[in-house]
Amino acid sequence: MANKKTLALSNEQYSKIIEAIVNGFEFEGKQIQPNSRIATALVIEANLGIRIGDVLNLRLTDIIKDGQRFRLDVIEDKTEKTRTFTVPEVIFNFIKEYCIKNEIKETAKIFQLGERAVQKQLKITCDFLGYKGISTHSFRKYFATNIYINNNYNIELVRQLLQHSVVETSQKYIGIGTKELEQAIQNNVNLLKTF
Repeated sequence: MANKKTLALSNEQYSKIIEAIVNGFEFEGKQIQPNSRIATALVIEANLGIRIGDVLNLRLTDIIKDGQRFRLDVIEDKTEKTRTFTVPEVIFNFIKEYCIKNEIKETAKIFQLGERAVQKQLKITCDFLGYKGISTHSFRKYFATNIYINNNYNIELVRQLLQHSVVETSQKYIGIGTKELEQAIQNNVNLLKTF
């Protein structure tokens, strides 16, 4: 279960974390090796909004060509709810290219690693970058926040995508609090000239 204090990533944090994991870095006298496998898993979580445990269980055959689109049917580990959604073709191609490059069979798990390995690498990377409150779940929150912002602040859409039972859960999840609501009201003020 995600820590309630886990933050959603900013675009800058997302880019810097992925870049550091892909390229490797030196931290506290140790050379941290590049790890495209972990970076790819986190990119998929950030772009599909599925939990890291579900990402690590993915097989290429889980993504099905359905007419003109690609579809993913996932039974979520945490909730045991079935989630069916469209996978953008660019994401499918990204995953497929990763599998080809790494000689991963279509029926094999794409990522032969556990959640702890991903969490450990992410913690070291965030310590290196000076980020606090970031976990693997931050990538799912990043997805939710971007969906919210890029779709005219449609919280109901976020609720449906994350399969939350009530909107209030989604609001807390992406960090919409009283401060943000007050700011939204202030930003909406559009007075005409004072008469």
